[in-house]
Amino acid sequence: MTRTRRIGLFWLLLCSGIFVVWGSVIEHASPGGMADFKAVYYGARCLIQHSDPYKAGEFLRVYQADGGEIPSDPKMSRSFLRAVPVCINLPTSLFFIAPFTMLAWGPAHVLWMILEAGSLIFAALLTWNLAGNHAPGISLFLICIILANSEGLFQSGNLAGIAVSLCVVAVWCFLNERFVPAGILCLAVSLVLKPHDTGLVWLYFLLAGALYRKRALQTLVVVLVLCLPAILWVSHVAPHWIQELHSNLLATSAHGDLNDPGPTSISGHTADLVIDLQSVISVFRDDPRIYNPVSYLVCGALLLVWSLKTLKSRLSTTSAWLALAAIVPLTMLVTYHRPHDAKLLLLTVPACAMLWAEGGLIGWTALLVNTAGIVFTGDIPLAILDILTKNLHAGTTGLPGKMLSVMWTRPSPLVLLAMGIFYLWVYVRRAPARAATTEHEGPEDSTSRYLRCIPWRN
Repeated sequence: MTRTRRIGLFWLLLCSGIFVVWGSVIEHASPGGMADFKAVYYGARCLIQHSDPYKAGEFLRVYQADGGEIPSDPKMSRSFLRAVPVCINLPTSLFFIAPFTMLAWGPAHVLWMILEAGSLIFAALLTWNLAGNHAPGISLFLICIILANSEGLFQSGNLAGIAVSLCVVAVWCFLNERFVPAGILCLAVSLVLKPHDTGLVWLYFLLAGALYRKRALQTLVVVLVLCLPAILWVSHVAPHWIQELHSNLLATSAHGDLNDPGPTSISGHTADLVIDLQSVISVFRDDPRIYNPVSYLVCGALLLVWSLKTLKSRLSTTSAWLALAAIVPLTMLVTYHRPHDAKLLLLTVPACAMLWAEGGLIGWTALLVNTAGIVFTGDIPLAILDILTKNLHAGTTGLPGKMLSVMWTRPSPLVLLAMGIFYLWVYVRRAPARAATTEHEGPEDSTSRYLRCIPWRN
């Protein structure tokens, strides 16, 4: 390993240590520590004990019988009662976590923290392995920002940490054509845990055609195999789980509740705010009959352009990274997401590194939008912004006041939208058209040439 690589590895491990140590301190000190993992852990324990996890009363009974406590602070108690016992996790998530319930809460949540930290660090190393060939310094800079701002993800124990990391591993395997069975399994597990996080990444491989489509279909088969026992198990214990899950989703998304994208949401003035496009439009009109259709129209138009271009583009490493860089920020905007889901921006780093290596205005623009996207979805900047704007309410009257409010209290969706549009523009302009014979071939030779140049493979 060269001296430059050793220095880069040191910085990656240092930033990893920051989010692990700081996240552990926050988790230990906060009454709401590991709230997201508690929700899925105790949901799985309900199923083990033949109780319905989608009924808040049965969930709390199992939780308190196991020694779980409800925070005494009224504000924390309200957030806890909306976030933990109102189960909105899919049966596949509960099925995946079920083995952890063989352990008591103490060792189970420590093991989960180790698994989450290890998987995210591994995903960051793979991203650096791919992007570092073009611009090692820039890619290291962006990856370190993501790692150093992952305290909230580590502290809450959200499934996004595992889902995002497995998705990055799968992309590395598919584009490198190495450890493909492991890549298929990783993407399948990622999809059953957080389909709204990684579903559009899977869609890219399906639309890209040739060998990538084969990988997507193989992944789909594994997903179905994983889903079947989970659904049968949950259906046996909770026959009405579909209706109950739907009711819980509606309840937590209601006006002023935890997952409401509007300005009156419980989490609306925290660093853990909702970052989808609905959260911006709701400032101007806090009505789901308005902000949902408008968001779907904007994102749908961009996704349509992206899909048509993907169907017509020739397979290459360059087009793959540009396509993923365009779809990842748009993924965050279409439906409900929070900053911890935005760690998927790791997949935009290789495209930024490629454009930066070209130099000129396009390289600087890529660096600017990538840095802004990563910073304004990072835990530390959002926490600082929350402190600075705690007296600025999103319901400020008048169009100028609302626009100012959006810029200060909802910067994440705006930056992600700019990022998605920029990479979509580059993708449409640069991805070469597909030749008539490409559909029956694998990725073009540039992929092999690219892989031979990866420093870590020497």
